[in-house]
Amino acid sequence: MTHEKKTYNVAIAGATGAVGGAMLDVLSRRSFPINELRLLASERSAGKKIIFKGQELKVQQLSTESFQGIDIALFSAGASRSLDFAPAAVASGAVVIDNSSAYRMDNEVPLVVPEVNPHAIAQHSKRGIIANPNCSTIQMLVALKPILDKVGIKRLVISTYQAVSGTGAKAIEELKQQVKNYTDGRELLASVYPHQILFNCLPQIDSFLANGYTKEEMKMVNETRKIFEDDTIGITATAVRVPVFYGHSESVNIETRRKITANEVKELMVNAPGVKLVDNPDKLQYPLATNCEGDFNTLVGRIREDESINNGINLWVVSDNILKGAALNAVQIAETYIADYR
Repeated sequence: MTHEKKTYNVAIAGATGAVGGAMLDVLSRRSFPINELRLLASERSAGKKIIFKGQELKVQQLSTESFQGIDIALFSAGASRSLDFAPAAVASGAVVIDNSSAYRMDNEVPLVVPEVNPHAIAQHSKRGIIANPNCSTIQMLVALKPILDKVGIKRLVISTYQAVSGTGAKAIEELKQQVKNYTDGRELLASVYPHQILFNCLPQIDSFLANGYTKEEMKMVNETRKIFEDDTIGITATAVRVPVFYGHSESVNIETRRKITANEVKELMVNAPGVKLVDNPDKLQYPLATNCEGDFNTLVGRIREDESINNGINLWVVSDNILKGAALNAVQIAETYIADYR
């Protein structure tokens, strides 16, 4: 396709948040072709100054008028702001890449992981919006796609161990404060989470639904089926918050449609885009949350056959939830969009 421009006017809505900051870092690290960069945030953050590639940029207040002349609008300001402002961005001529849950399950909005279903970006023209999946879904599907293509997937049983940064800056601060209070012999107070997170595992991420699952668990079920374009895959998930600052870990049990060995899965992972194989039990090498921070790759290891069923594989999948789980995936969508679908 012909490119109208070689550089693009980019806006970040939610530029002062953790993911917004990571978006700036990713745009810089990947040398995204930017002409103008417009930083947008709430009224309380307006006027703040942020350095990008040596240039000082002033944060502007997010409004319906913020997107004039913008080609690509990266949203990470929460679902309510996406619902309020994404249509205005589209009306101004921008394509919106939205990191919130607002549009993920909209039938007219593609839900995209570039290593998995880049072809879905072509559907953006219906609404002008491309949705970024949930962080825990993204890293899992990067690891599962080669297996899906090779032998098919019948069922998934998922247990997640998710970092507090997935909740936001206040959760990071709460864990830090609990660490400090513990060392000082003071009471461990919880306000962000319903219970103390330090030294604990909370089997609740987001609110509970009528079926007994949490919203986070059902996101993994519904988003996986949408991205893989297969409603027949059986999926069940338990999502757990753990006292880790950055990096989501996942135990993924896969029942494949045809037999595949652990060694064959390892070979697939070596060549899979966006995957780094870390699987050497003899040297105690396996994916760790402490090793994934700042890494663009999804780390996969502990690959072994499930001996309780005929076609079973177990994986341990770890990724930086702020990067591949949010900012990086959004920028990769933008890169694929300008390369193939603009």
